Amino acid sequence: MFTPQGPTLRELTVQALSSTERGYDLLAPKFDLTPFRTPDSVLDGVADTLGVLGPFRAGLDICCGTGAGLDVLREVCVERVTGVDFSAGMLATARASVLPKELAAGPGSAGDRTGGPVVDFVRADARALPFGAAFDVAVSFGAFGHFLPSERPSLFTRVREVLRPGGVFVFPVLAPPRVGSGLYWTLWGFDAVMRARNALWRPPFVMYYRTFRLADVVDELTRTGFEVDLVALDGLGRLPDGSPRGRVVVARRP
Repeated sequence: MFTPQGPTLRELTVQALSSTERGYDLLAPKFDLTPFRTPDSVLDGVADTLGVLGPFRAGLDICCGTGAGLDVLREVCVERVTGVDFSAGMLATARASVLPKELAAGPGSAGDRTGGPVVDFVRADARALPFGAAFDVAVSFGAFGHFLPSERPSLFTRVREVLRPGGVFVFPVLAPPRVGSGLYWTLWGFDAVMRARNALWRPPFVMYYRTFRLADVVDELTRTGFEVDLVALDGLGRLPDGSPRGRVVVARRP
């Protein structure tokens, strides 16, 4: 699962015993060499969905990490793309990988001299996004496990508030693994260990894989005021029962 150039067991252990923010600061330089990075097949599927919905003026990548989602937004936004994350290390890595080399050292934002949208980076907690209704599209990839279920309604409310009327909040959700499969027990075991770690050790490191259930999320988005559609991620194939292995959630602010 990890390449030889990726983080060592010791590095992962230190990360896991740190706070969520500090852990990602430490992991950032090697994050893209781990299986935690969103696969290109998922990014491409979301990009296809956004291509049909767009183009957009301004886009926001919530919990942008090392910037994989920013590249998706740059293809569909014509004016500005903003990446927000609470980890300074992840933002630094994103800045270096997303912006042209001569702009990567900028402290906060820079124009893209390749002719694409202006790219900004903002360090902030997604639960307190420091923006008004400034965006036409918001995306997020692989970050929702860092929020407890009780935090999601307020998170979704804040996302709705930073979207202009008619704006969309778009993110992928993969089908849960088959009960009893190897992946099922791996994720179940990870969450169990994480709960035990957080019960015994401070500061907490919040990351759970089995708390983001599609039906619950659609209900929460609807109660927040979004109009929700689901689009199949056809590139991931189908399960034996014919249902898609992944979906793109498209939540529109009326």
